[in-house]
Amino acid sequence: QVQLVESGGGLVQPGGSLRLSCAASGSFTSINDMDWYRQAPGKQRELVATITRATITNYADSVKGRFTVSRDNAKNTLYLQMNSLKPEDTAVYYCHALLMMGRLQYSYWGQGTQVSVSS
Repeated sequence: QVQLVESGGGLVQPGGSLRLSCAASGSFTSINDMDWYRQAPGKQRELVATITRATITNYADSVKGRFTVSRDNAKNTLYLQMNSLKPEDTAVYYCHALLMMGRLQYSYWGQGTQVSVSS
C-alpha cells in the first residue's frame, strides 16, 4: 500500500517559517514529479510548487522568493521550506506525487497538513 504522509504544519506568526515534509512509502519503482498544493477555506485547491525528478522547480507567483521546494530521492521525501509567511498562506497543504509502478504511472495524494499564520 503506497502512502504519502505529510508533517511539519502548525501555527506560526506572520513573518515566521515552517518546513513541511512528505514521505512516500510502500511498493513503487520510482517517483516522477512531486508537488505541493494548498486549499484555503472556501477556495479551490491551488498548486504551490512542483519539482521534477531532475529537481527542476516551478512556483506559484504568490510564493516565489518565499518558498523553496526540494526533494531527497534516496529518502523518497519531498520538502517545502516556507519563509516570510503571511496570513494568506493559511491553508491545508497537500503533497502530491506521480509514482511509477513498472511502466505505469499513478497519482497519489497525502492527507494534508494544516498551516495557520496568525498573530
